[in-house]
Amino acid sequence: MNFKDLTVGVLKEIMDGEKRVAATPETVGKLVAAGATVLVENGAGEDSMCNDEEYRRAGAEIVSQPEDIFNRADIILKVKEPLFNAKIGKHEAELFKPNQVLVTFLHPANPANHDTVRTLARQGVISFTMDSVPRISRAQQMDALTSMSTIAGYKAVILAANRLPRFLPMMPTAAGIIPPAQVLVVGTGVAGLQAVATAKRLGAKVKSIDIRPDANEQAKSLGAEIIPFDVPQELAVGQGGYARRLPEEWYQREREILAPHVQGSDVVILTALIPGEKAPLLVDQQMLSGMKEGSVIVDVSVDQGGNCELTRPGEEYLYNKIWISGFLNIPASVAESATRMYAQNIFNFLNHVVREGRVDSSAEDEIIQKALVTKDGRIVHQGTLLAMENPS
Repeated sequence: MNFKDLTVGVLKEIMDGEKRVAATPETVGKLVAAGATVLVENGAGEDSMCNDEEYRRAGAEIVSQPEDIFNRADIILKVKEPLFNAKIGKHEAELFKPNQVLVTFLHPANPANHDTVRTLARQGVISFTMDSVPRISRAQQMDALTSMSTIAGYKAVILAANRLPRFLPMMPTAAGIIPPAQVLVVGTGVAGLQAVATAKRLGAKVKSIDIRPDANEQAKSLGAEIIPFDVPQELAVGQGGYARRLPEEWYQREREILAPHVQGSDVVILTALIPGEKAPLLVDQQMLSGMKEGSVIVDVSVDQGGNCELTRPGEEYLYNKIWISGFLNIPASVAESATRMYAQNIFNFLNHVVREGRVDSSAEDEIIQKALVTKDGRIVHQGTLLAMENPS
């Protein structure tokens, strides 16, 4: 009974357009079987096809007011970072109690979330962010970032195709042959590779760029034309195969290489991320001035600040007849599948950090220490501290 005497609360998400939930009836049943009391806010799973009655059958108590969950829970599970709740007139971060535990996607390195992180620290919250779970073999089943990136890469291309005033595939017609759209994917980690694969399935001509040789090889195997950009491997590749932050002069070189490809593309999918840190700026305003009218940019990296200088978090807008999309919750548009994946990831993470009825935030364990954001009134997440020191 690993969760004996622990109360776990599952909140209904309040971000506009967020349809996911942090637990399914299946994972609630596992928590209850392991000894936990589980509180689920009324209607939390409706948009993910998980209704209150299913949660009840799994052993959860359905709670009508979010304040009750904050008052009673030892651990609170969410999908997105705490936000201002207009329904109750308070910011969620201010409702936490000292030593209460939060597990969610905090995206703490994103400057937009720094005030929230500071509030959590002041409240004495022990917070973990699922986007910093390290990519190591024993954390694979907790890797929510990979799960959500798979969805984001797929859906980013669908969103772009919906806005593009041209066909994606080559289209033979009675009026002649219409050539395929040109798609550029920047960053070919999990999201980027899924974007490459989806764009190829839809018939587009795809180019891609990444600073890691292995990522380029994988994109090439999916049919992408690789844009050459040689970076010393010791600079480019970090632990677990993730990209490392480059010195600024290397990003300047990358922008120079990217500029003609951005301007020649119909669709640009931006997915370049540094784990736990602010996303690098790779597409600046000057590049956009040369893009074709009707082109589309989908900035998947927006949760960590964005790769495009003009991305507006949470907005989609026209700039000089170019669509720029900064959707903050692309996986929410595939809510049922996304919830199923995320809920299992978060259950596996809880199983790792909860030991004999308590949350162990002090263990000399890479998974725990990488994901930990606030503890004992302090911000301890290194990527967040770096971003706060260098807000530009």
